[in-house]
Amino acid sequence: MDLPPDWIDPPDLATARAAQVALAARVVTEDALGPVRRIGGVDISNTRFDPENLIFAAVVVLTWPGLEVVASASAVRRATMPYIPGFLGFREVPALLEAWATLGERPDLVLVDGHGVAHPRGLGIASHLGVVLDVPSIGVAKSPLVGRPEGELGAEPGAAVPLAWKGRALGTVLRTRRRSNPLYISPGHRVSPAAAVEWVQRCGTGYRLPEPTRQAHLAANAARRAHGVAKPEASE
Repeated sequence: MDLPPDWIDPPDLATARAAQVALAARVVTEDALGPVRRIGGVDISNTRFDPENLIFAAVVVLTWPGLEVVASASAVRRATMPYIPGFLGFREVPALLEAWATLGERPDLVLVDGHGVAHPRGLGIASHLGVVLDVPSIGVAKSPLVGRPEGELGAEPGAAVPLAWKGRALGTVLRTRRRSNPLYISPGHRVSPAAAVEWVQRCGTGYRLPEPTRQAHLAANAARRAHGVAKPEASE
């Protein structure tokens, strides 16, 4: 991939911030998907206090609508960016690109464990990865980075309220399982806000996480454990 180096591995935070602004300008939040026959799941596993600063990345590919895993790839890479909320894409995307490059089969849509446009500069990891790969992507985060629920979220699966920040909706707070904390859904790239929520719900199999990111979570943790590194950190 012929990408500006600063989009992947910027030398400092000022350059990283400028790269995020440039990348965010390329994000498309309207549906630009073709036929979906394969859905990807993306996750990383790491620990902030690992002395080697390793990132364990996993990409899995599932059939649609069967949601059976048909391909998987992982990669291990030493992070060059410190752990700084709002800039985790620069820690994680390089390893994810390495894993993606070794996939035998590519997905038509990717669900990413992390935020899409629900980010201070509109570029969480789902948007970052979606733009550099030019693949439709959705952010499926387990905790908010910015914004608050606009209203009270119901207890039943399927309950949803907007995730609002500075007077605008960045995504959706979605309950996927009773008695479980909600997920924070936002468009990554080439997917509309409504379609992002719809795809996450369609990929549900009774767990809190949709099946693609659940399988990616399992694969990333397995890669980390194989290297003897303990306790993963949550993604942005």
